[in-house]
Amino acid sequence: MKIDDLSDYLNQLLQAERFNDYCPNGLQVGGKREINKIVTGVTASMDLLQAALQANADAVLVHHGYFWRNEALPITGIKKRRLQFLLQHEINLFAFHLPLDAHPELGNNVMLAKQLGLSVTGWVEMLAMIELDSPQSLKSFATVIEEKLKRKPLVIGDLTKPIKHIALCTGAAQGYIEQAAAANVDVYISGEISEQTVHVARESGMAYIAAGHHATERYGIQALGEHLAQKFGLQHEFIDCDNPV
Repeated sequence: MKIDDLSDYLNQLLQAERFNDYCPNGLQVGGKREINKIVTGVTASMDLLQAALQANADAVLVHHGYFWRNEALPITGIKKRRLQFLLQHEINLFAFHLPLDAHPELGNNVMLAKQLGLSVTGWVEMLAMIELDSPQSLKSFATVIEEKLKRKPLVIGDLTKPIKHIALCTGAAQGYIEQAAAANVDVYISGEISEQTVHVARESGMAYIAAGHHATERYGIQALGEHLAQKFGLQHEFIDCDNPV
């Protein structure tokens, strides 16, 4: 399909204009005009770009792209090498940050819940709200997360605490912990953790689980790539450049 048609569809699907984001959403670097294969990944690192070239991708679609708010403007160093690589090989780069987190069907929050065998029942701003059919201990719940995400989460709270009401927001969303506590949930799940997160969790009586920024944001971008492949007959490949954070 034509790059303009793909760009228009993605912007409409994810409603990028609704978000006051930390970076531009949509087509960030232009390349070939005809798209046959898309590679998806979490972050547009050089590892991902090189893997995309080896996979003969015409476009790379990521959650973490370039041109973040307050970053240095000169095109030097790592930024230069990444952009030079994309332009040299005429690979398009699409990035969707908050619009991908929030999408009700393909978003990171919804797809992480699905990966964990859970269903989102409502929203409080960016927080996905979940209610279990029956309570389970924090320890057993954390074990499920470890099994499903293939990495051990950091758990703050009493492991014997019964869990039924859950708030979830992927990535570096530990800053939403006070909103989660105000929603009276038993546990809040995000990707990262800050020093103050521990104190808020302890003092609120709510458990907190840091399951990994990268680990929690692998599923929305895959779902989006598969959606495009099915709708437009494109080839799609998800490439996971692992990150311990």
